[in-house]
Amino acid sequence: MVQPDQIKTYIQNGLECNHVEVSGDGHHFEAVIVSPLFRGKPKVQQHQLVYKALGDRMREEIHALSMQTLTPEEWKQ
Repeated sequence: MVQPDQIKTYIQNGLECNHVEVSGDGHHFEAVIVSPLFRGKPKVQQHQLVYKALGDRMREEIHALSMQTLTPEEWKQ
């Protein structure tokens, strides 16, 4: 069973991030991800960047991931 810390590492390894928090119970996860790469992109594209960083793990290991994606400027507020 995948753990929140593993998902955090996967995201950090695949995406330039300023901050990542992941919590969950092994089946359902919640993440807060702050990245400068999100600037100027709608939420759908921001989430696609995270899904790309997670790759096949989204189909194989992670069954449910709720995420809040923010730019560094949004995070400061």
